[in-house]
Amino acid sequence: MKFAQILVPVAMAVLAVSSTSAMAVDADAAAALFKKNDCSKCHSVDKAKKGPALKKVAANYKGKADAQASIIKAITTGPKVKLDDGSQEDHKVIDTKDQAALKNIADWILAQ
Repeated sequence: MKFAQILVPVAMAVLAVSSTSAMAVDADAAAALFKKNDCSKCHSVDKAKKGPALKKVAANYKGKADAQASIIKAITTGPKVKLDDGSQEDHKVIDTKDQAALKNIADWILAQ
């Protein structure tokens, strides 16, 4: 019993520290990449444009373990996306191969 009383708080502290560092987002760098790639042509943080608001994207991925990977795939492979008017087009591919930058912008989107 004493082992569990010690282990549980230690495990919770380790998880809290690791999740905090994993969630660190460079918002300025993400916003700059967003702007550089003209993402704001179709998306805004809180209002739907041609594409969904980033807050809606974040809500759709909330709690999903593969959220970051799914967003990175969407912004790097140019999949067909369905627009509100029912038409489809290829999603623009973001202009970077830097994995850290891709993870950062995905995390920034998810933090909206």
